[in-house]
Amino acid sequence: MLTNRINTLSESITIAITTLAQELKAQGKDILSFSAGEPDFGTPQVIKDAAIDAINKDFTKYTAVDGVPALREAIAGKLKRDNGLTYSTNQIMVNNGAKHSLFNLFSATIENGAEVIIPAPYWVTYPELVKYCGGKVVEIETHDCDSFKITPQQLKEAITPKTRMLILTTPSNPTGSIYSKEELIALGKVLEGTDIIVASDEMYEKLTYKGTFTSCAAVSDDMYKRTVTINGLSKSVAMTGWRFGYMAAADTELIKATKKLQSQSTSNINSITQLAAIAGLDGSADADISMMREAFIKRRDEAVKLMNEIDGLSVTKPDGAFYLFVNIKKVSNDSMKFSKELLEKTGVAVVPGVGFGSEGYFRFSFATDIESIRTGIKRIEEFVKTFKPDFGI
Repeated sequence: MLTNRINTLSESITIAITTLAQELKAQGKDILSFSAGEPDFGTPQVIKDAAIDAINKDFTKYTAVDGVPALREAIAGKLKRDNGLTYSTNQIMVNNGAKHSLFNLFSATIENGAEVIIPAPYWVTYPELVKYCGGKVVEIETHDCDSFKITPQQLKEAITPKTRMLILTTPSNPTGSIYSKEELIALGKVLEGTDIIVASDEMYEKLTYKGTFTSCAAVSDDMYKRTVTINGLSKSVAMTGWRFGYMAAADTELIKATKKLQSQSTSNINSITQLAAIAGLDGSADADISMMREAFIKRRDEAVKLMNEIDGLSVTKPDGAFYLFVNIKKVSNDSMKFSKELLEKTGVAVVPGVGFGSEGYFRFSFATDIESIRTGIKRIEEFVKTFKPDFGI
């Protein structure tokens, strides 16, 4: 007999589509997948060497639940150097990827009926975990014209006495939008005088292509006290399979609570990953990060140009991450049907916007080689020419 809370969960649509694409490819079908949120680059050699060294030194035992001190010191150093944030090691918690960080955070802070404000489009996991923890999702709709970012007025109108948390993602998955320092300051002023937690997902921080990145917790003392910064190395140094994420918070009691939960569930993360991650945090892999960022810029520019040449489709140029959030509203109001037929008829896998809380779009990852991008978009163009609009007429 399954519990009600597990029955409320839906499978991750991004993982489901990526898995389907892999299965079709294994069957010998010509599949081009632009669905996964995963860099196509290998993990930098300096990180792999650190992992090999850890293995050779038999660093294969249990560690402290929240991570070895050297790793938490490296995280603290990164946050100070890159973000101007000061945290002690007891304000930092190491997790099995940022998804795990969020699960622990939500489990420790969200109770039945608590409201969590989530701007849409959003990463598919946010609402599912909120619902699993008994919370109520309050969506704020955003659009292309406002760069998919909420305004202070929208935030103010969404807050109620039951509001427990605001989730911000900067840079955004799936849109690539980034909140400026001034925008974060304005949102922070709305929150002053409340006890609302800000969960700031900054996983794509290193993949920004315009201006200077600002961490939510860095814009004011008030935001520092209420923000839980979520980050990791999956995207910046292509460590998706290594499963490394972390959270940092001024509230030591909150960190202690998540540590208690983790001690009774997964315990410490992989010991090898911990020592390898230090090389991804201390600047040793900065040249690799710069190389990947430059490649993503070229791919982004090419993909945006080609996608906007397709009659009926449009996309705004993302300032970060490695996705295009493509508007298909002139062609379809059913992104699931559109994406399903696209995969079946052309072998191109994308993620329907409905999975991110925004109908009339699909997410296209440009974290792959440029020739595949060109071929995939050409197939999309041919598909759109023959696709029968589905506006219920």
